[in-house]
Amino acid sequence: MSTREWSREGAATHRTDITGKTERNDFVRKNRLVAITAAASMTMALGACASGAEAGDGDGGPSTGEVRVWLVGSDTPDEARDHLKETFEEQNEGSTLVIEEQSWDGLTDKYTTALAGSDAPDVVEVGNTQASAFTSSGYFSEITAEEFEELGGSDLLPGFVEAGDWEGAHYALPYYAGSRAVFYSPQLVDAEPPATLDEYVDTAKDLYEEGKFSGVWWPGQDWYNALPFIWENGGYIAEQADDGTWEAGFSSEGGIAGLTQIQDLMLNASNAPADGQETDLQVPFCEGKIGYLSAPTWIQWSINAPEEPETEDGVPGCASTYGGDLEAFALPGKDGGAAQVFAGGSNIAIAQKSEQRDLAFDALSIMLSDEYQSIIAGIGLIPAKVSLAGEVPQDTSIGAAGVEAAATAKLTPATPKWADVEAQTVLQTQFTRLANGEDVEQVAADIDAEIESILNG
Repeated sequence: MSTREWSREGAATHRTDITGKTERNDFVRKNRLVAITAAASMTMALGACASGAEAGDGDGGPSTGEVRVWLVGSDTPDEARDHLKETFEEQNEGSTLVIEEQSWDGLTDKYTTALAGSDAPDVVEVGNTQASAFTSSGYFSEITAEEFEELGGSDLLPGFVEAGDWEGAHYALPYYAGSRAVFYSPQLVDAEPPATLDEYVDTAKDLYEEGKFSGVWWPGQDWYNALPFIWENGGYIAEQADDGTWEAGFSSEGGIAGLTQIQDLMLNASNAPADGQETDLQVPFCEGKIGYLSAPTWIQWSINAPEEPETEDGVPGCASTYGGDLEAFALPGKDGGAAQVFAGGSNIAIAQKSEQRDLAFDALSIMLSDEYQSIIAGIGLIPAKVSLAGEVPQDTSIGAAGVEAAATAKLTPATPKWADVEAQTVLQTQFTRLANGEDVEQVAADIDAEIESILNG
């Protein structure tokens, strides 16, 4: 497990590891990079686990032993890790708990190999968009209805519960969520936050100066920020019919309306590259070239990083300028209130091949306990339990916007084949066409055709 430092100073809160790299890329890696290898990896996984992996010993395992917990990236704070280890070992005398930190890079391949092998970890964190790929492959132990209630039941984030379910059973439960908010600096934007999605579009266009200032920053490949416009206008990504087939909805009336607004912003409010990606968004923001920046709430740590990084590979922030005067609001919906935005985050599961299932469940219980989840909430992540949302600090507009946005956040379709959609960069490619001014209806038809071919293939 890598060593990390924590630095907190009011609005300049940020997190770094010993290399100086911030967590700014964790969200992107979780929801995009892990999917790049998913198609090939899941094909291998399905073959290896077609009949389901065998459980360790069939009776819950030994009463004592070593439990290995795989956490990914550095989102889980040291305080939570220490609490997990100390509480588990106090409650299970004679047993030990070891936390092994994994990287989002290459995670799918590593999990595919480890969870199918003879030395599988006991409890694992997975990105929410990859959960169904693992559950459908038989890698996770089923959480019974009684256990589900014990761990939180209806209090658990419903969208993340759905992401971790497979064929009517629970496998991977919510761990934490992250939501997107719209960031701005009053030094650059003195307008009141817009009340509706249409007002947001109009304000961003009013702020725009071609080649000089973006009312909103929208790189062409950024499909995460596109989904709210589809949902708010009544469109959908893809829905499954009673016969099991999938129908994509970008060509629906609401889908076309949403894509039209997206293209309007791309062409008339943004100076971002038409083929650009949604990485390192703090860089153009800190250059004072952006009015509104829609991003995961944890980008505040990157913006609030020092202008001169402590290490050579650190990315500069703007802590004493725009970072010191940073505000945020929840993206407004079509009719007001918070829009339905894409929710990032993680699920947590017990490995099917865990040799000590009972001890693994004890560890999972601690991770979903109110005390542990309150620690998670304390650093600004949305906890797994709806009832603990108030534990997220809301003394700033950023914290309040994150909680408001999370309340209506949605996920991509709960099918293991969605990983193939991401792996084949369907949306990235098609939204780049929108940014280049191509016909909206043709782009919508092509998106639907590709998604349906993959999900129904």
